[in-house]
Amino acid sequence: MVRIFDLVNIDRIKETKMKILGIVILVIGLIIMLITGFNYVTREKVVDIGDVEITMDKNHSVAWSPIVGAVVMAIGGGILLFGVKKQ
Repeated sequence: MVRIFDLVNIDRIKETKMKILGIVILVIGLIIMLITGFNYVTREKVVDIGDVEITMDKNHSVAWSPIVGAVVMAIGGGILLFGVKKQ
């Protein structure tokens, strides 16, 4: 038999989980907004003749717009404010 007390606890647990999820997504959006990309280096083999091997470092960059972070922050804020509604 389900008691009303148990239903209230379930609602509070759902509400708390949604708030935590909203805060986590909000923080991820802030990080994306502040850090707009990163660089990494790979080593490629240019020449390989017997025992002679010549390699070259190649720089790669990954970048995104800060608008992506703002959108993710808006989604996190929406989840935080409008997450689970009480019925």
